[in-house]
Amino acid sequence: MAGNSFGNFFKIMTFGESHGPMIGVVIDGLKPNLEIDVSEIQKELDRRKPGQSTITTQRKESDIVQIVSGIFEGKTTGTPICLLIKNEDYVSKDYETIKQIFRPGHGGYTFLKKYGIHDYRGGGRISGRETAARVAAGAVAKQLLQKRRIKILAYTKQIGKVAISNFDENEIERNPVRCPDSVAAEKMIKLIEKVKREGDSIGGVVEIKVIGLSAGYGEPVFDKLEADFAKALMSIGAVRGFEIGSGFKSALMKGSECNDQFRINPATGEIETKTNNSGGIQAGISNGQEIVMRIAVKPTSSISRKQKSVTYDNKEVEFEIQGRHDPCICPRIVPVAEAMVALVLIDHILMQEQIETPVEKLDYLRDKINLIDQQILLLFHARNEFVKKLAEVKKRFGLYLHDEKREKFLWDNWLNSAELLELDKEFVSSILNTIIKNSREIQSGIVKC
Repeated sequence: MAGNSFGNFFKIMTFGESHGPMIGVVIDGLKPNLEIDVSEIQKELDRRKPGQSTITTQRKESDIVQIVSGIFEGKTTGTPICLLIKNEDYVSKDYETIKQIFRPGHGGYTFLKKYGIHDYRGGGRISGRETAARVAAGAVAKQLLQKRRIKILAYTKQIGKVAISNFDENEIERNPVRCPDSVAAEKMIKLIEKVKREGDSIGGVVEIKVIGLSAGYGEPVFDKLEADFAKALMSIGAVRGFEIGSGFKSALMKGSECNDQFRINPATGEIETKTNNSGGIQAGISNGQEIVMRIAVKPTSSISRKQKSVTYDNKEVEFEIQGRHDPCICPRIVPVAEAMVALVLIDHILMQEQIETPVEKLDYLRDKINLIDQQILLLFHARNEFVKKLAEVKKRFGLYLHDEKREKFLWDNWLNSAELLELDKEFVSSILNTIIKNSREIQSGIVKC
């Protein structure tokens, strides 16, 4: 069976079945001595695991990750990383009565046609259970991205016809549907509970954002960044649609409406776009804007309502599915979607780092430093202009030149900020001393005139 591997530089292979003893993933391609926090891997698995609330499957899995190889004393060794997750609460007898029936919406029929054999117990290899291995690998990728100040954020945008009206990032992990709108979340929960009582399921839309990715990542033509995102996200079993930026709305736009016009950000001096209809990617390469994608998640196939189907020996039957299933898979797909996006991103970043020469990296970083230096000088100039105006006010109203209260405020503010930003306090103090001295000299020259 092919198709179990993903990635070129950050390579993963998942293995295991829903009702087997365990599932797992092997990660290959990482350099040695990279810091990996195992608790962060566990945190991501806890977000995906079943039994989190009344609106998810009641299958109870601890999903405790076991490090078999590749990580020693919190660092990568350079050898393949193997992560195992035990299956603890599978009940195969729930499938005995339907093992000869092709379940609607499932892959039993196509799998049997392709391989001549199918593990009917919970779907076997094609069960959503397999995505836990992806999340474990994605958690490693996420840590590498965080070191590069890149953040991935996914959330439930819509369930059925209930969609968000507001966005509060802090709200996402506060409710069981992982929705950034508390009012919409309550309506979503009630809708899911309703369809669950009816023995049915419901689908929705999950939105994924990538924040902090600079311009220049992605391969044109066949390996476009959005093409790889589409493949990664569409490989999740319940996903039936993908769009980026304005997506299908682009078909209703004119070029003048859809084009993202460029401008210079006055605060940073960086090139940016006024709008983001492209979703942060142009010509298959990131443009430095926020990447925004959405996936359509179908209703869970396993429902307890009576359905009609056909048996392996071509007999039409009416049947009911027993067992424990999610009435809506959106909340648990959120961490899976983040993981797949992380895997694509780290692969493209490592690919880019292969083609960059040390000189190119130095030039790029020096250009960034030069831009910051220019901004510092402009800020010093602006500050001196305001100091001059301040001196004019003091001269006009006969105020004292030296203000101890003001200088104390400056010292407290600068040193507190230095501590928060983890800057060297002696270095910050020397800069402030110079600024205060310069300010006094400017004011003295004006007040004495």
